[in-house]
Amino acid sequence: MFIEIDFNSDEAIYMQLRNQIIMGIAASRFQEGDMLPSVRQLADTIGINMHTVNKAYTVLKQEGYVKVDRRKGAMIAVDIDKIRAMEDVREDLLVTLAKASCKNISREEVHALIDEIYEEYGKGMDD
Repeated sequence: MFIEIDFNSDEAIYMQLRNQIIMGIAASRFQEGDMLPSVRQLADTIGINMHTVNKAYTVLKQEGYVKVDRRKGAMIAVDIDKIRAMEDVREDLLVTLAKASCKNISREEVHALIDEIYEEYGKGMDD
């Protein structure tokens, strides 16, 4: 598992870890049913506190990206309710698009950027 953490970033480490795992799922580096490393293994590999990994896994579980079993560990389980996911994306986009509008980024530029990002993740994201 390749996880890249920026220790100089203002973003919390657990959120960086969460985001890296979500991007890994989107890019098909992690598949439904894949086991994530144990909290201890991942903490040792990255060089961070076990509580930080545990917090990232907890957030991923709450958001519907992983299932956590005390005996087996964390497993990729992307069974998010699509309606809830659409609501979450809409909320995120409201702020992102407001920022873009304030910086005079056009609708066409936003669409091109979205197309570029979807190309990176590629799998089944077309209409």
